[in-house]
Amino acid sequence: MGLAAENLLPALPRPDGSLRAVGFLDQNQKLYSVSKLATLVNLLHREGISISRALRGDQLTEQDLHKGSTRVSLNQLIRVCRSAVAFSHDPHFAFHAGQHVHLSTYGMYGFAILSSSSYRQALDFALKYFQLAVPLGPMSWRQEHGRDVWTFVPIDAVRSDPQLVRFVTEFELSILLSLHRDLLGRSFSPLEVQLPFPAPQDAPVYANMFGCAVVFGRAHAQLILNAKWHAVEPQFGNELAHAELVALCDQLLEGFRLRMGIAGMVREVLLLHRMAPIRISEVSKRLHMSERTLRRKLRSEKTSFRSVLAELRMRMAVKYLRETDLSILEIAHSLGFSEEGSFRQAFRRWSKVAPRTFRTHQARLKPPDPSV
Repeated sequence: MGLAAENLLPALPRPDGSLRAVGFLDQNQKLYSVSKLATLVNLLHREGISISRALRGDQLTEQDLHKGSTRVSLNQLIRVCRSAVAFSHDPHFAFHAGQHVHLSTYGMYGFAILSSSSYRQALDFALKYFQLAVPLGPMSWRQEHGRDVWTFVPIDAVRSDPQLVRFVTEFELSILLSLHRDLLGRSFSPLEVQLPFPAPQDAPVYANMFGCAVVFGRAHAQLILNAKWHAVEPQFGNELAHAELVALCDQLLEGFRLRMGIAGMVREVLLLHRMAPIRISEVSKRLHMSERTLRRKLRSEKTSFRSVLAELRMRMAVKYLRETDLSILEIAHSLGFSEEGSFRQAFRRWSKVAPRTFRTHQARLKPPDPSV
């Protein structure tokens, strides 16, 4: 998969487990949980490396590392990986850091995997919601000759630096090993690990770390396991809990989608100015691009400024109608409508019912479709 150095195209699974790229994602967008970055920083701190040094001048604070609401960008995570390469005295810091990442590290995403009733259910879920795992590159899965093959490809921003490729690859494969053991038990072990860099001087150590044969100099990083593990029942499977957690992850993934790309940037600006009408020319200035460029980028995401604005207003209207006692007039003004009548007409266009009717019967009504 060819990914531009400045962009990461979010990966979504095909039926065969491979990934397809969709949309636009600026690697500076703060979309991801801080948990993975915090794991690296905290382990570096144990080695005596200050948090500010590990963060390389980033504006994140120590308190931010412990807040569930903190969001970070891929570039912030990559900078901390570079810090680990530069400052850690542990030649296998990446592997050891990966072993500190567990399903619980990923919050709702991890607990949904943990509560899966079968390995295949966990696998399908993990691939579908992969963006919630703060990926440093696409991860794909396929079956061949009675074996499961997981393949990891670092993003281009990493692949220009051989040391960083080695670090990120060890980190991600170690995490994959750790998550399998969380799901299937400590006895889990892969058949083979393949690594896309030459064998180092301490190559024999890798077999001990991964608990299997390790082959170097391959085209891609792969973790290969016997398909017999599909028959192992996950130790914490619970269908009811899994269904509830999937519903929560649907919300998280939708929130991720709404924040990503140029459309997500536009939504952020509109949210800050939702009580006063703001034109596309003003939004483009705040995003440091021309109006023509903004329109073109939105078209590339198959949307428009008008559609983004309508969708945002619809979502906010539904939230206010469901969760507040604000009057229809107050909701209209809070969304930038000059008159209550204009808001009522817009809401009826979105939902086919009046806002008052939606509030009264919202439990039985589907959320409006902003594309209509």
